[in-house]
Amino acid sequence: MSGIGAHINELLNLILGLIMFGLGMSLKKEDFQQLFDQPRSLAIGLFAQMGLLPLVAALIAYFINVSPELKVGIMILSVCPGGITSNLVSYFVRGNVALAVSLTVCNALLSLFTIPILVNFFLEYFLAQGQVIELPFWSTLLEIFMVTVFPAMLGMALRLKLGLKMVSLENTLNLALPLLLLGVFAFKFLAGNQNGGTNMMWSDVKMLTPAVVALNMFSMLLGFLVAWPMGLAFKTRITIAVEVGLHNTALALLIAGDKLGNSTMEKPALVYALYSFVLTYGVAWLLVQGQKRLTKLKA
Repeated sequence: MSGIGAHINELLNLILGLIMFGLGMSLKKEDFQQLFDQPRSLAIGLFAQMGLLPLVAALIAYFINVSPELKVGIMILSVCPGGITSNLVSYFVRGNVALAVSLTVCNALLSLFTIPILVNFFLEYFLAQGQVIELPFWSTLLEIFMVTVFPAMLGMALRLKLGLKMVSLENTLNLALPLLLLGVFAFKFLAGNQNGGTNMMWSDVKMLTPAVVALNMFSMLLGFLVAWPMGLAFKTRITIAVEVGLHNTALALLIAGDKLGNSTMEKPALVYALYSFVLTYGVAWLLVQGQKRLTKLKA
């Protein structure tokens, strides 16, 4: 392995850290007030993300006819919910953006512990006896902290200290980082195993597409419906649906590729990334349009 391939995982970690740094710069004191102003909405959203979402993924992984490594990859994707992109979608569909940010912050903290525990459970359950792959708990916790929570804290600290002086840097990061992340995803998608990629084949894309599309859509609908009987506002239900449905593919690649060193387990996250933004926005838009029509009928 030579060139960029030798350092592709380090580059991915750096980009993920910068994305979380950008999130930290965007946070305001008012965002944290939402943790106290909307405790029920936050609790329902976290329950859907941390509890119901892995169950949906487990059902999909159980019934789909793919290798055990790909099933683990689907499960890894399910324990990496939320992210900056989900906040953007919530903004586009006029959801509860403050709740979206609060869920992202809480996810970053909870994932420090849930990812090492759950991923090791998935490895033990899906892989054959004697096929030993283990995710080291403390080193994984530390690495996730260093590329998610710590950069976000640093971004918050700099915003508090420098205020509006950080706006231009924040705008630059918001423009540049998605392009860099897209470049890393493209490299992972197209390059061979020996060069730091996944050796993705068209057959892999066709095989995984139904699973990742189902994961995205069913997760969104479940997130939307579970909040319905709780009497939450429509914009809050839409936000929970988006947060549950849209996953942090960069973090999933970090776990599968960097920590586990298994390129096959990276493939579900990469195929998911092909569809995720358009699907999530599309489903959210349809739900919003349906609500508008229902409101007109009642008027």
